[in-house]
Amino acid sequence: MTAIAITATTSTSATTGTKVRTPVATKIGRGLSTLAVAFLLFDATIHLLAPDFVVQAFVQSGFPAYQAVVIGGLELGCLVLYVIPKTAVLGAIVQTAYLGGAVCANLRMEAPLFSTILSPVYVALFVWAGLYLRNAALRSALGVDILKKR
Repeated sequence: MTAIAITATTSTSATTGTKVRTPVATKIGRGLSTLAVAFLLFDATIHLLAPDFVVQAFVQSGFPAYQAVVIGGLELGCLVLYVIPKTAVLGAIVQTAYLGGAVCANLRMEAPLFSTILSPVYVALFVWAGLYLRNAALRSALGVDILKKR
């Protein structure tokens, strides 16, 4: 039986007409993904708008001020790939690469470890945990499905 449960707590199976419940792990995955998307969308927006505090932060970190907009555009592009279900895995990969660059920039500035340098790592964990929990195909492809009933 094939069932698709995307937006509601319950959905109707296309083949039998019966209601199918969305697994709790999928709901948690959607929640984690929503948190990550909300944070990254806010971050991309402030980079694109480039208010004074963003420009000052870029200058202090040794980047030209105009690059805030470029970085915001890149971040938004990665985010668009992540929120489209068919390209979500590619989006997570490129978003992780983007966040790795943020770690590198923070390391270069000798910022505090847990509060600043590792903050992009925390966001990447939310990106991947959310995708893992909501995407059975990814769990299958990885060969590690902690949600599979034994």
